[in-house]
Amino acid sequence: MNWNSKHVLVTGAGGFIGSHLCETLVRTGANVTAMIHYSGRSDWGNLELAPVQIKSALKVVAGNIEDTESVLRLVKGTDVVFHLAALIAIPYSYAAPRSYITTNVLGTLNVLEAARACNVEKIVHTSTSETYGTAIYTPIDEKHPLQGQSPYAASKIGADKLAESYYRSFGSPVATIRPFNTFGPRQSARAIIPTIIAQALAREEIHLGSTEPVRDFNFVQDVADAFIKVAESPECVGDVVNAGSGKGITIGELATEILRLIGCDKPIVSEKTRFRPPESEVFKLICDNARIQRLTGWKPAHSLEQGLGKAIEFVSKHMNAYKADQFTI
Repeated sequence: MNWNSKHVLVTGAGGFIGSHLCETLVRTGANVTAMIHYSGRSDWGNLELAPVQIKSALKVVAGNIEDTESVLRLVKGTDVVFHLAALIAIPYSYAAPRSYITTNVLGTLNVLEAARACNVEKIVHTSTSETYGTAIYTPIDEKHPLQGQSPYAASKIGADKLAESYYRSFGSPVATIRPFNTFGPRQSARAIIPTIIAQALAREEIHLGSTEPVRDFNFVQDVADAFIKVAESPECVGDVVNAGSGKGITIGELATEILRLIGCDKPIVSEKTRFRPPESEVFKLICDNARIQRLTGWKPAHSLEQGLGKAIEFVSKHMNAYKADQFTI
């Protein structure tokens, strides 16, 4: 795909992955419209942290993924849509489940309908490894059953099935990418890695929830590259592809590794208020990435240690953005 001739829309562009994807697309030569969530502060979210030359190349438009008409206006004239706009924090989904259905399911419907009306060439829809729930087997391939173990996961399953239905019903050129846990610069304190780093830099103890769950962590630049590879691949249309390293690590082991890289030794405390409800906890997520490698040639370029080094550098330079003494949901 020649990105120099492509008009691209990224929804959720002010988010963590979205901002990195916008940056990568600009570097490929694409004409990028970045849809951010409207804020009275005129805040571009994580795009504020992108290099000046990247921001100046973007067309940034504030809107709301739940508003049908504004989504349609943005999709008109677009060749490729990367749909990342979503409510993502699992703990908050226990408190506000209806919001997750409205944003994640109805927002996805708006994107799919607009793309169908405008004859978009390609839609890349964003899923999450949380749709698999606790692994029945590992590594997890795309045939693994979907399990809605949180309102967030259920909303993303609904969105994924809508994308599938639009391919099967209308021939919509939609591909679904299912990233496993993503980390790196610009990630908020609601995620586990910046939470550990910020506490390691500012507190005498590291306060976490359960340290037993296993996760497959992937550096954000690698994940952004996976999005582009999926968009470029005709074979991914109508399909779901995992994006992950295939390597698992427990949260406890992860915290120990971060402390080692920072060069400190602090006690790790499991705090019950940070635990998920017992039937909602996802204990093991390890990716089988054979399909995405076969269809696109993608595989991660960064090791966990390399990525953690970049994440530590970012958090240490932006400690004012992290409330290390609070549990951010």
